[in-house]
Amino acid sequence: MSRFDRPFRVVTEHNLVVLLLMLLVTGGVVAGISQLETQSQMNGSSAVGDTEVAQKLDYIRANYGTNDSESNTTAVDPAPVYVRSDDNALSKAALLDSLRFQREALDNESVAAALGDREPTGVANLVAKRLAGPDAGLADQVAALESASASEVAGAVEETLTADSPAAALVPSDYEPGTATAESHRVLFRFESADAGDAAAERRTAATAALYEASQDRSGPEYFTLGEHAVAESNANYSQQMIELILPVALLAILSVLAFSYRDLVDVIVGFTGVVLSVLWMFGILGWMGIPAGFTLIIGPVLIVGLSVDYGLHVFMRYREERGESEDIREPMARGLSSVAVALSLVTLTAAVGFMSNVTNEFALIRELSIGITLGVVSTFVVSLTLVPALKVTVDRLLERVGLDRRKQPLGETRLLEPFLGSGVRLAKRAAPVVIVLALVAGSAGAVAWTELDRQSVQQNQNDVADWKQHLPGPLAWETSEFDSLSEYVDDNYRAADEDARSRSQVLLEGDVTSPAALAAVESVGDRAAEEGAVFQRSGSVPLRSPLSVMQSVAAADDEFASALGEADTDGDGVPDRNVAGVYDALYAAAPEQASQVVERAGGEYRSLRVVVPIGGSATIAGQADAMQTVAGSVSADGVDATAVGVGTLNEAELAQTTDSILTTLVVALAAVGALLTLIYRFATGSATLGVVTAVPIVLVTALVVGAMYLLAIPLTLLTSLLLSLVIGLGIDYNIHVSDRFAQELERGGTVTGALRTAVTGTGGALLGSTLTSVGAFSALLLHPHPQITSFGALVVVALSLSFVVAVFVLPSLLLVWADYGSVDAVRSESPTRDGPMAQD
Repeated sequence: MSRFDRPFRVVTEHNLVVLLLMLLVTGGVVAGISQLETQSQMNGSSAVGDTEVAQKLDYIRANYGTNDSESNTTAVDPAPVYVRSDDNALSKAALLDSLRFQREALDNESVAAALGDREPTGVANLVAKRLAGPDAGLADQVAALESASASEVAGAVEETLTADSPAAALVPSDYEPGTATAESHRVLFRFESADAGDAAAERRTAATAALYEASQDRSGPEYFTLGEHAVAESNANYSQQMIELILPVALLAILSVLAFSYRDLVDVIVGFTGVVLSVLWMFGILGWMGIPAGFTLIIGPVLIVGLSVDYGLHVFMRYREERGESEDIREPMARGLSSVAVALSLVTLTAAVGFMSNVTNEFALIRELSIGITLGVVSTFVVSLTLVPALKVTVDRLLERVGLDRRKQPLGETRLLEPFLGSGVRLAKRAAPVVIVLALVAGSAGAVAWTELDRQSVQQNQNDVADWKQHLPGPLAWETSEFDSLSEYVDDNYRAADEDARSRSQVLLEGDVTSPAALAAVESVGDRAAEEGAVFQRSGSVPLRSPLSVMQSVAAADDEFASALGEADTDGDGVPDRNVAGVYDALYAAAPEQASQVVERAGGEYRSLRVVVPIGGSATIAGQADAMQTVAGSVSADGVDATAVGVGTLNEAELAQTTDSILTTLVVALAAVGALLTLIYRFATGSATLGVVTAVPIVLVTALVVGAMYLLAIPLTLLTSLLLSLVIGLGIDYNIHVSDRFAQELERGGTVTGALRTAVTGTGGALLGSTLTSVGAFSALLLHPHPQITSFGALVVVALSLSFVVAVFVLPSLLLVWADYGSVDAVRSESPTRDGPMAQD
């Protein structure tokens, strides 16, 4: 459009100056990458304090005793070293080897400094102290084990690892108490906590590094740790596989489609240069602004690559359309840029609205991703309309000076693609109302599927790599790391060493808690927990903490309380069935600290009970939530309400809140985009209703994407919820290009069908190339083992494919109906009817 001619003539007529200036700016922007923070702060979950589960958690923290591992902040933080043997990890030889390992570790200055006066704690230490005395040091422990016979050591092991001994936490969950055989055991080095200050954190890091090094390449039993250094090595291996697998596949897909779309090596190189610079600009700006990259490192480049290719294709294809046989390069490039400027501006603006609609999200990961991608979109817009055309003009002028003709045919006008792209117009001419009705029916069906979508936590299980991904040919196969298998072993067999909140969940019982039915409900919680696979068990039983377990523990050491408990338990099943309040009184009198952890007393009244349920390390967040909801749901006592409170149920509440709010976000974003397009189209084309028609297909695409998610079993996670709002920014792109070109052709005096055909075939070629590029790039994410990334990639592929189909095969019918009932005269000064001379094209 002529109003944009002047700035773009500067780009084309002063191409060398623009190129130099943009390269200088690029250097400054890209320098910000050195300041980029790659780690996202995953702390958004604290923002959902208005959910019922979060309120119950706050209630527990406020009303129960603090001498509990969930809330007790200690000065030490255990660093476990695991010892695994093919024979017997509890044999004399294995236990001696464990003590010698400890001795070697303590010779390291970093380990000794971080331990202070604390000693390592392991099965070998406890067994040796049973033989040598409770005050025996490490040297005496070694001597005692060396001098004892194998049978004496086995007997000491059996006496040490009893069912009710705290030492049972040092052996696997399948260990049979009273035996001297186990596959593994662990040693706890109780280093000072990293929370004690920077100096303590540095000492702990150095000590855990020393333990990690000491555990490598030892003969005999296998030693391993899963601390920060093992994680760092695993992440390095993970990143290397990302670079070696995902990026090459995505790059190959992009270059292949670019070669197909441009059919010219020079244009491929120039276009791909713009793609690379757009991604570098995005990360450079993030670095200068101090915004952590987080998931933008993975998703951002692929998304921006697709958008950058789209922008480049539209610039290049419009230039090819505009250039006549006898024209130089500069003038048609300026016309081409000015003609796509409105469309690209609208795409950038609406994409930013779609992405930034998530900037208020309570999850830091989502906020950072939306900001990062928005900056990438803006970067792509600037690079595509300045540096890329300036480079294109420079290169083409240079090549034509040496005799190479740089005139190329647009993709949509090729003999093979023109009939395919024009079929949407032919369909519209024959049955536009039918096309619209069918599209609306399909969209309505998709919208209904929203309530049936599978909702999953932000932390989907990522330990299992699909078999087909591991058996791909050659370098495409994804290798599982040793860290993954070791971590899975520990999760399956051990509780968390520090017994933190992630390894446990709770059931809060409120109401008439002094009734016998309340304690019967506590018993039912324990019984039901034993049936759930996500709940941790040791030797076939669940080591939970409840009013009943505390009563039994106190009764074993206090005869007076035991007598009170016995009097209240008339049927001898261990559950008081009368005078429950009196039992609580006796429990508080005998052991007030233990009682306060499971029975709430305020003002002399008993208000609630708490059951602490251990969770297996391998349990997924969704598995925890399902299990604990089932456990709490087993309570059927009258007057007693049970609520499951834990990481799983908290995440489930967060997800429910976030996914429910996404509907509001979508409505607001769609309304904003619709209003924006209405105003801009009124200003740019003279028709506000054309802006409304352009916005309608994105509502259809969003509904169709929801339906596709249901059919393809793509779960609704935090990231896929984000993408639903991004669909607005991605999908509106295609519609804007078609409707803007349609308006331009009407302004030039074309008929409605002629304008439609030119718009769809001319612009459709670039849209097809863009779709194929993005689909190819995002399909590479399907090779990724992380289900969040896989779901995201699959959904982008579906969204872009549907956006293309709607823009090319549905939008023409909408535009044709708009032309029949709309204000075509507002778009052009002279308005030939569809039955005019050009209507027969």
